[in-house]
Amino acid sequence: MGSLRILISNDDGIHANGLKVLETIARNISDDVWIVAPSSDQSAVSHSLTVRTPLRIHEISYKKYSISGTPTDCVLTAVQLLMADHLPDLVLSGVNSGENLAEDVTYSGTIAAALEATILGMPAVAFSMSIENDHPVKWATAEHWGPVVLEKILKLPIPSGVLMNVNFPNVVHRSVEGIKITHQGKRKIFNNITKREDLCAIPYYWIGHDKERYDSTYEFAEIGTDLEAIGKKCISVTPLSLDITHYKTLEQLKELFA
Repeated sequence: MGSLRILISNDDGIHANGLKVLETIARNISDDVWIVAPSSDQSAVSHSLTVRTPLRIHEISYKKYSISGTPTDCVLTAVQLLMADHLPDLVLSGVNSGENLAEDVTYSGTIAAALEATILGMPAVAFSMSIENDHPVKWATAEHWGPVVLEKILKLPIPSGVLMNVNFPNVVHRSVEGIKITHQGKRKIFNNITKREDLCAIPYYWIGHDKERYDSTYEFAEIGTDLEAIGKKCISVTPLSLDITHYKTLEQLKELFA
């Protein structure tokens, strides 16, 4: 085992199956693994901070804590408080129950945990598992391929301001068709707001994906994208940057305002 100090977190919560898988992945390369994760499901909270209510920290066991906040809160609390005397060398987030591809990354709490680590100057990798309607999640695929992908990534130092986004297809590990290095794809997010009524006939509203239309985007994905890789049963590895400046427009604006 190496001396690498690893912090793991997620957005599905401290009791999530994917977090257990991520711990297994981390322990393949280190015996110094810390777990700091939300006490409840924080999916789709993006890079939000808790600033209006106090945070509660619960020590579950040695090097394992739950936080009553977001994934961003978890990483920040770990770095500034729980691990302040010996900071992590690497931060891992996931394994998310559901893919984080294309525009998904802007909503994702899984990506946000890795994003916060990157802002704080630490290399970070986010892991997500594609899911399908009426099909069990093939967690063993992430457990099998996660260490392989992670060891490859760590051979090339992750640049400052960059995080790695890894997505696994929901197939048995023997059916994975390879590992693809990809760029972020594009697809329309089919979010629907559905009106329902509770038992007292009071209306409420539920936001969710139009899953059938959402999944069809894999078939028509642009070549070289994360969407295409998952559609072809490959593992997708995408480097994401903190800098979201659009440089072509930047130069045009400079000319316009000169």
